[in-house]
Amino acid sequence: MRIGLIIYGSLDTETGGYLYDRMVARGLIQLGHEVEVISFPGGSYLRRVGHGLLPGRCRCLLAGGFDVLVQDELCHPSLFTVNRRLRRQAGPIVVAMIHHLLCREPRQRWQNAMLAVVERRYLASVDGFIHNSETTRRTVRALVSGDRPEIVAYPAGNRFGNPLSAETIGHRALRPGPLELLFLGMVIPRKGLLPLLSALAQVDCDIWRLSVVGSLDVDPVHVAEAGRLVRQLGLSDSVHFHGFCKDEDLVKVLRTSHLFCMPYAYEGFGIAILEAMGFGLPAICSRDGAADETISHGANGFLLDPHDLRGLAPLLADLHHDREALRRMSLAACATYAGHPTWQESVASIDGFLREMMGWQRGGNVADPARGANLDAG
Repeated sequence: MRIGLIIYGSLDTETGGYLYDRMVARGLIQLGHEVEVISFPGGSYLRRVGHGLLPGRCRCLLAGGFDVLVQDELCHPSLFTVNRRLRRQAGPIVVAMIHHLLCREPRQRWQNAMLAVVERRYLASVDGFIHNSETTRRTVRALVSGDRPEIVAYPAGNRFGNPLSAETIGHRALRPGPLELLFLGMVIPRKGLLPLLSALAQVDCDIWRLSVVGSLDVDPVHVAEAGRLVRQLGLSDSVHFHGFCKDEDLVKVLRTSHLFCMPYAYEGFGIAILEAMGFGLPAICSRDGAADETISHGANGFLLDPHDLRGLAPLLADLHHDREALRRMSLAACATYAGHPTWQESVASIDGFLREMMGWQRGGNVADPARGANLDAG
């Protein structure tokens, strides 16, 4: 099968979404498919919409001889008009690979309402969906009417293998000293670092330290605001910004951390949560988003309301003083990781789904959003 994978920018971009795209592309190639990465230019939202209006986009995709176009859904501003042209010219099957909906990110309600108009039109223009979580599937169904072939293919956390033994995890949990907290993600508003800093300011600094690991280049204004807040709250000795870390350096941080702590981030899935659990890190995350598909509250982590800045302090105090409870939760986190599908298993399910889509096309049964004829593979 010849597959075109449409993304913005470089497939090597270090975010969870690009990691998912990258692992899927590699896995499909290993299964014998020909995968060509098609990179669209980024820029402002309006600029991206404008790129999609260029007639050459559709011609190039038609000339590529693709059986299937797998489109990262975050490219929707550049694709919602292109897909309609492809359909009119009997182009390849179009499948959206959805990490989270842009119109579900935290921002002003009127802004999300405007974004939803374009996003809804895009979702109505594709033949099928690859969702990264049940939460993402539900948000898509709430936005676009009608059923289409779909699959939930969870990301995996096994790119680092099985890094720590239960004995090592237990010894780390019982080690005296402050709790080592890990924030793992780009420093952008959606990841919730500012409210996390405000919440940590209410906790005795003797019982915690925070490592912030992730790119500082995406939103320099937000990074500067985070730095000012750290100084304003008197947290300079307790918060360390590592910036982007290569895998070997990230592994070192994961090995020495106690808790994954991002309770104010909205995630369509949260690959970092699962990767951290592979190192035995219980996760404190938000109830808003898909974290509850990985975290069992009180067992392998905790879920907080995204506006609850007071709830973090008692959780950290309890775990700092009860290291046996931390040990139990750490081992439970590791068990959650072990019970999750691997990348190989997730890609195999996507492979089967795309093959079914091809079979439905040959049988004339692929969903046609323009006519409302749909087939649900979910």
